[in-house]
Amino acid sequence: MAKELKDLTKRSENYSQWYNDLVVKADLAEQSAVRGCMVIKPYGYAIWEKMQRQLDNMFKETGHVNAYFPLLIPKSFLSREAEHVEGFAKECAVVTHYRLKNAEDGSGVVVDPAAKLEEELIIRPTSETIIWNTYKNWIQSYRDLPILCNQWANVFRWEMRTRLFLRTAEFLWQEGHTAHATREEAEEEAQRMLNVYAEFAEKYMAVPVVKGVKSANERFAGALDTYTIEAMMQDGKALQSGTSHFLGQNFAKAFDVQFVNKENKLEYVWATSWGVSTRLMGALIMTHSDDNGLVLPPHLAPIQVVIVPIYKNDEQLKQIDAKVESIVAKLKALGVSVKYDNADNKRPGFKFADYELKGVPVRLVMGGRDLENNTMEVMRRDTLEKETVSCDGIETYVQNLLEEMQANIYKKALDYRNSHITTVDSYDEFKEKIEKGGFILAHWDGTTETEEKIKEETKATIRCIPFDSFVPGDKEPGKCMVTGKPSACRVIFARSY
Repeated sequence: MAKELKDLTKRSENYSQWYNDLVVKADLAEQSAVRGCMVIKPYGYAIWEKMQRQLDNMFKETGHVNAYFPLLIPKSFLSREAEHVEGFAKECAVVTHYRLKNAEDGSGVVVDPAAKLEEELIIRPTSETIIWNTYKNWIQSYRDLPILCNQWANVFRWEMRTRLFLRTAEFLWQEGHTAHATREEAEEEAQRMLNVYAEFAEKYMAVPVVKGVKSANERFAGALDTYTIEAMMQDGKALQSGTSHFLGQNFAKAFDVQFVNKENKLEYVWATSWGVSTRLMGALIMTHSDDNGLVLPPHLAPIQVVIVPIYKNDEQLKQIDAKVESIVAKLKALGVSVKYDNADNKRPGFKFADYELKGVPVRLVMGGRDLENNTMEVMRRDTLEKETVSCDGIETYVQNLLEEMQANIYKKALDYRNSHITTVDSYDEFKEKIEKGGFILAHWDGTTETEEKIKEETKATIRCIPFDSFVPGDKEPGKCMVTGKPSACRVIFARSY
């Protein structure tokens, strides 16, 4: 394990390689036999499960219910909303046949040319079209509204350049799709769900985020407005960590979903969609982890506490086992997930390095002297600090320590982000500062042409037009740094994943 840790590239040397090394070495995921697709390993999936469980609870608290819709979408459905199909056309995987047969020369199986589908099917890149075709059967009257559905699923987008968790051809996500009687209700829903994402990111992931609205150029295909939460990674790049879309009546019109309103008149339904994906795993890794491996916020760690015994013989191990048994029971009674690793197939030093690499928040160690003194060594993963603590009341001590660590991990990320926000007024200064990374607040004239020029020349995009003020005067009108034309407020630029 010492050698494996030594092989973990340092962030300062090559941040991208450090990330790739860490995902694999911490047993989170690996490449699969299918180009662009990943295998999420048990430890990585355990983290995703904790995310999923918490988000699912938050969705249900806001009145949403889960459903499931087909993986395959008729090609004609994607033709109905022009902007939507244009946004996803280049990423679609297409099913053309429904049967294989043995090759006549015995070389294996081939596609049966007689089994060609009358209409090709698309593996879902997102589910708006299949869902709104379904909602047409569910909605007749205002009494049928709102519909507040969420789906936990996989989607497929034929990505050319992939990276584990951050951008893969197939990925896991949730997608909420809601239907409403009024524009106001739909817009309120879209913003409510963005706030749910922001709360989850900050309270559970310990990732500070900026809430805002996307520019027209960065908007979801088919949406009238896209709201986003943007996070900053340790290399100064932005990561879009969740989006919520106000779709207006575009999909209702495309699929002729109308309802009889309270005035007994026909009206098109108003829509939202919103989602987060396994990309959040990438955000979690890149925001907090260090050169020793993962640093997991306790609220999402599959194992919050690991206990490792150090012993001279079997008799001493039995005594430590007996002592630790009650401590494990007390920790579990407080809702703390704990693992007692007394397996004899690995040395303590190997276990220490392994759990450190995997980001387990708290490590407790009991040796022979600790047994005599009724103490344990406590190490916290966020700072790597160690101290010796009495076993009396240690469960409460550890519970409090976990909350302290959660707050500390968030504060460290927040301080880093805030120290990497720069305000600029000229395009020359912008070009200089963008090379150093971070968020740049600058005036922009609101045109797609200027936005595309900046992107082409600097590789920076408008991450969002923030809802809240970040620096004094950033909400005041000014002049675009590129064209000198009037600008309503400063927007956030950054290079991104």
